Amino acid sequence: MKLHRAVEQYILLKQSLGCRFSGQSYFLRAFSRAMGKVTVGQVKSAAARAYLDAYGPGTETWMNRWTTLRGFYAYAIARGIAQHSPLPLRAPKVVQTFSPYIYTKQDLRMLLDAITPERTKNLSPQTMRTLLLLLYGAGLRLSEALNLEDSQVDLKERVLHVQRSKFFKSRLVPIGPKLAKVLADYKQGRPSIRGSHQCFFRTSIGCRLARATVGHIFRAVRQASGVRRTDGASYQPRLHDLRHSRATHCLLAWYREGADVQTLLPQLSAYLGHVDIVKTQRYLTIIPELREQASERFARYAWGGGRE
Repeated sequence: MKLHRAVEQYILLKQSLGCRFSGQSYFLRAFSRAMGKVTVGQVKSAAARAYLDAYGPGTETWMNRWTTLRGFYAYAIARGIAQHSPLPLRAPKVVQTFSPYIYTKQDLRMLLDAITPERTKNLSPQTMRTLLLLLYGAGLRLSEALNLEDSQVDLKERVLHVQRSKFFKSRLVPIGPKLAKVLADYKQGRPSIRGSHQCFFRTSIGCRLARATVGHIFRAVRQASGVRRTDGASYQPRLHDLRHSRATHCLLAWYREGADVQTLLPQLSAYLGHVDIVKTQRYLTIIPELREQASERFARYAWGGGRE
């Protein structure tokens, strides 16, 4: 059987079982294109390894590709489509080299000030401003914000109904009065819907916002704002780092208030829509202010001889 046909059958099977399988589908189709017009059994180990190593060994991308392809080849071997797997038997140790950028309050003000009609193009400045404030204020993923429909934004009760986001989890996200006012102002002045969608955020002509469009505009705004990394990293601050910043700033606020952080962490995990607290811990970056607060709390505990 041709590789591309087997890949499409496998993707269809996974999706019919209820898996979203979007990222995995992308990897599998890219693998099929890279291998060319061959049968499943004609894929050579060297070619498979070259595909895996495209972004370097020991990366999360390598691991994600390898895990996805292992599932595909297990499927192919079980059905007699392939006799063996051309993949490496073991994955190299993943080296964690990425660290999110934690925006300061000054960074956020600089980003908002840099939003102009010239940089937002087919979006109104208010749309981009409201979207950034929502991503930070509610800690939403970009896809969750763009998929919000009018019926899921309850401004009276100040609650967002996030439906079937990552991992197929739905949740209620309470928001504060200031953010609710920002959303209400945007809702009042936004354009009418064009098309059948019911999305809360819309382009200047009432169409649904595309993720790629938002990303392109954000990069222009970020460059104009002067917000950039100075730690030598090759990647610059991202939209998704607003979610990391929200989680880290929430933790910092709890330390400053003297709250029981360990008790509150599961609540933060639920608020962000994570499947477990381990995922939330990956969002928490030790910034100088947080390190200072944690050190002061430990010193009080050590010298006081008891728990805070």
